[in-house]
Amino acid sequence: MGDPTGDAMRFETAAIHAGQDPEPVYGSVNVPIYQTSTYVQEEVGTPKVWDYARGGNPTRAAFEAALAALEGGERCFAFASGMAAETTLLLTLRPGDHVLLADDVYGGTYRLLSKVLGPWGLAFDTCDMTDPRTVEAAIRANTRIVWVETPSNPLLKIVDIAAVSSAAHAGGAKVVVDNTFATPAAQRPLALGADVVVHSVTKFIGGHSDLIGGALVTSDADLVEPVAFLVNAVGAVPGPMDCYLALRGLKTLAMRMERHAASAGAIAAFLDSHPKVNQVYYPGLPGHPGHDLAARQMTGFGGVVSFTVGSAVEALKVARRTELFFLAESLGGVESLIEVPGPMTHASVAGSPIEVSPELIRLSVGVEHPDDLIEDLGRALG
Repeated sequence: MGDPTGDAMRFETAAIHAGQDPEPVYGSVNVPIYQTSTYVQEEVGTPKVWDYARGGNPTRAAFEAALAALEGGERCFAFASGMAAETTLLLTLRPGDHVLLADDVYGGTYRLLSKVLGPWGLAFDTCDMTDPRTVEAAIRANTRIVWVETPSNPLLKIVDIAAVSSAAHAGGAKVVVDNTFATPAAQRPLALGADVVVHSVTKFIGGHSDLIGGALVTSDADLVEPVAFLVNAVGAVPGPMDCYLALRGLKTLAMRMERHAASAGAIAAFLDSHPKVNQVYYPGLPGHPGHDLAARQMTGFGGVVSFTVGSAVEALKVARRTELFFLAESLGGVESLIEVPGPMTHASVAGSPIEVSPELIRLSVGVEHPDDLIEDLGRALG
């Protein structure tokens, strides 16, 4: 697996320096938190940069510059949450347009399309994007976006970004890749042909379970202007403190993702051999159907592992019994989390074509010692 950046400045260096020059007046090595809602103008209608903080903020601009550099994109737009990022992007579409959605996605994404934008007039379908031929067949004349998650949430499916992008572009659609699980430390969708990358910054990028944020990254000139307009017009923007925390997270992203992936691999191997575990979903396992593709497309297999046990009742018991794995929604923090997606993060897809099995358990593997985490899971499984 090769270097995901291909740039003169290597990833770890760019994470610390891109968009983050020392503050010029006092020499602060950290980008300051510009806690302001408005800016003085020297003349009427002639702001220095921004007239109002909904339109921009120096702390936010630094984070956007850094994440754009890491994803290899021309522009990054930061938002108050991952769902705010998704909503703003989808507002560039119009009633009657069609979105093709992967059949294994975050429940909030499905809910946004089915419960909010569907009644507004946006059409969508789901399909298994692990086969690019299925994507090609599902694209309509009015399909504007093909929405990919890879690795997916919660079944860790791997989608061939280059092949799907080729099929989508041939049909006149743009490709959006949710890169939350992989992060740019392990995968760069824009370099593989995608048009937009979306992130829940809350997760691995923030990395410490102390902020809510989202982001879009793109080099598509047709999208930059309408998204920039909507950022200001809709106003789903993050505050400077969250942007500061996200910048802090970027600085250690590369080393954290290495540790997340190494520990997740060890835990996946343990679960794969456990007699009470029926199936393990982790692309780092040689038996995973997307393993070879993930090895080519990514530089690490990520820090999320899912697995099934014998029944829904047993899944709830396992989730309650862990001590080091905290029972909580979300993922990507330095602490390990456990959840049962069916009644938790994916409750909104209950009864839908992409309903999650109640026997499924999802782990977000933190940076604790993997042996301690394995012992915790062993006790919980009994």
